[in-house]
Amino acid sequence: MSSLSKFSADHLSHHANRLVASPAHFQRHCNAVFDQEGFAKAYETIKAWPNYAPTPLVELAGLASAIGVEHILYKDEGTRFGLGSFKALGGAYAVSRLVEKLGSNQITVASATDGNHGRSVAWGAKNVGAQAVIYIHKEVSKGREAALKALGARVVRIDGNYDDSVRACAEDATANGWHVVSDTSWPGYQEMPKLVMDGYSVMAHEAIDQSPLPPTHIFLQGGVGGLAAAVIARYVAEYGANAPRFIVVEPAFAPCLYESAKAGRPRTVSVEHETLMAGLSCGEVSELAWPILQHCVADFITMADPLVAPAMQLLAQSPFGDKAITAGESAVAGIAALLACAQDQNLRDALDLSQTSRVMLIGTEGATDPEIYAQLINQAS
Repeated sequence: MSSLSKFSADHLSHHANRLVASPAHFQRHCNAVFDQEGFAKAYETIKAWPNYAPTPLVELAGLASAIGVEHILYKDEGTRFGLGSFKALGGAYAVSRLVEKLGSNQITVASATDGNHGRSVAWGAKNVGAQAVIYIHKEVSKGREAALKALGARVVRIDGNYDDSVRACAEDATANGWHVVSDTSWPGYQEMPKLVMDGYSVMAHEAIDQSPLPPTHIFLQGGVGGLAAAVIARYVAEYGANAPRFIVVEPAFAPCLYESAKAGRPRTVSVEHETLMAGLSCGEVSELAWPILQHCVADFITMADPLVAPAMQLLAQSPFGDKAITAGESAVAGIAALLACAQDQNLRDALDLSQTSRVMLIGTEGATDPEIYAQLINQAS
């Protein structure tokens, strides 16, 4: 069986966003949330942190040739600050700015997480000498819980899903006078998520510097939308009306962005089954991110879990002669969707993929839970 034959478009649902603006108007929508000063402050702050180094932008030339596009560039966040995820840029940066604003580290920060954001908040708190309380839901793995505790955080596990943990965290923080550092926003709560997204923009800044040519397409993971909004805004700031086509991919079990795009307004979905892509298991869109996604994303795609393990294995084994990459479950949403779309003529046409397409993917995490990673790699064999 060909290593690409497992990537069937039958595992995808595609929505062409009828509300996407003309690229000439992208900047206006992004400027309503982000500003250049925020991007610059995040970049200057984070690049001064100990052990900072840009993560690699890996060219997958063999895979690009196999699926009929010009370039595939994979931003590999698996080495970010030893935490294994792009989220190291967000939560930790927001904690550092919070302590700077308050003029004191004698605080407790609280956050809800599927794993990676909480790890960043806990790491950021440890770096500045603050306390951290991290909320996780019942499906978060023991390995990810142990990683949070190893960073000195107090971990609270609750029944329910990710969105339930967000609510529990907010309620307890109010009762105890803690500072919530969330990667999602809601009415009346935007300052911390904005700082988190400013931190994420550093990844896009690096990729722009590392790319010999701008991409024509960027596939972005969904979740609550913060990552996608930050990357979109940074690329629009750089390229304006010549920004690439943005495609958002999320799990079929947690399609809050896809359903919001279809409805033309934010929609909450009930996450009744947990996806393998734990970091993307979100039922509510970030209020701050949504206007950017609504007006700047051309395509919303959901993908089913059967594509996850084969995509992880393909990157690890590199059958087309490219550099082998260790990619966690949430890292492969973009590449799995790309491989399925590129082999289906209708989707290939819908996304305007061709021999001249230059595609960028965000490899959001490495093996953040080594036990789960090994299980899924072996499952795909």
